[in-house]
Amino acid sequence: QVQLVESGGGLVQAGGSLRLSCAASGSIFSINAMGWFRQAPEKQRELVATITTDGSTNYADSVKGRFTISRDNAENTVYLQMNSLKPEDTAVYYCNVWAVIITTRKETRYWGQGTQVTVSS
Repeated sequence: QVQLVESGGGLVQAGGSLRLSCAASGSIFSINAMGWFRQAPEKQRELVATITTDGSTNYADSVKGRFTISRDNAENTVYLQMNSLKPEDTAVYYCNVWAVIITTRKETRYWGQGTQVTVSS
């Protein structure tokens, strides 16, 4: 299977920056799309950003121009650089990857455990 370990969350003042990381490990044959989602209290989980194997990116309108997603294919790691943070960015952020594992060679979606990001006003 695949394990995802997230890091980089925390408390920051509005206007500040944070960088999230998510490292994938396990019986990985390949990793396709990677991304970040977030869930604020009493709200549904929503897409933040995704990145494909060739580096094509997609962002939620609410974070365009402020957040940057990137990946290191050699390290099976995806990053989310968050700048100009706003209180409305407060949420639990979840890493998401579509990975093919060695044994089944089937693409499966995996989620990280989540990391809290809190932006104070």
